[in-house]
Parts: sequence; C-alpha cells; structure tokens
Amino acid sequence: MAFPEVGDRAPAFELVDTDLKMRRLDEFSGKKVVLAFFVAASSPVCQTELCAFRDSWKEISALGAKVVAVSNDGPFANKAFAEKNGLDFPVLGDYTSATIREYGVLMPDLLHVKGYNAAKRSVFVVMEDGTVGYKWVTDNPLDEPDYAAIKDFLKGG
Repeated sequence: MAFPEVGDRAPAFELVDTDLKMRRLDEFSGKKVVLAFFVAASSPVCQTELCAFRDSWKEISALGAKVVAVSNDGPFANKAFAEKNGLDFPVLGDYTSATIREYGVLMPDLLHVKGYNAAKRSVFVVMEDGTVGYKWVTDNPLDEPDYAAIKDFLKGG
C-alpha cells in the first residue's frame, strides 16, 4: 500500500466527530485542510499542539484553510479534550485506525504497550483539489510540528 506523498490524492475518510456526526474529508473541499493527526487526547504534547492550532485559527482561516484534527481516541474522549481546551475545529475519532493506516502514520505499541496503537504526530495540508501539498511526520511523539513552516506553506502554497 502506497502512503500519500506530496502531489498524491489525499485518502478520503469518514470519521466521527465529538457530536457523533460523521464527517468526510470532501465536505471541506474548496479550502485547504490542515489535517493534524495527534497521538492521544489529553496528553501534554497533544494539548500544546492543538492549542497552538486553536490560537492560530484566525490566521489559518484568513489563509483559506481549515484545521481538522484526528486521533484514534473515541468521540467522548475527544469531546472532553476539545471542550477543556476550547478547540473550535473538528476533532475526529479514528477508533479503528483505518484512516491513520491509510495515511501511513500508525504508531503501534505506544509506550511499549502491546496493542495500544496511536497516530504518529503528523500534519498533511490537503489542497483545494484534494491533493497533498505539505507533509510532515515524526516517529517521536514528543516532537511538535513547525507551526511557522505550516503557515508559510499556507501563505505561498
């Protein structure tokens, strides 16, 4: 299975949001989508990351983009996390890890706990035409994305 690279079509998905509504990637077509896969709701680095996107929301929106966050947490954990942190963008649960696998960002056995799979911290910018314009993936769950680089890409991408 080939994982998406810059220039490839972004894999479609249908994932549950914090209000138990199914959300699809194509509902955001016509705008750039900052698709942020995160490791686990309520973990410290994920909180820092998603709050950074929350705090940049107006700037990202002004650049014609939307933020959509995805983890393999269920909708209830994601809802508590989103409410606690005032996240004003969709936080989607990929509790089967199917989309996480399609994007090639599965991190098996998180913290050496056998069978505890999570998403690698990663960011894809899906362009208006549905292709991947920007990709960043890390194997280290403590690493944060380069927020300035993402915004610079959105300004010129």
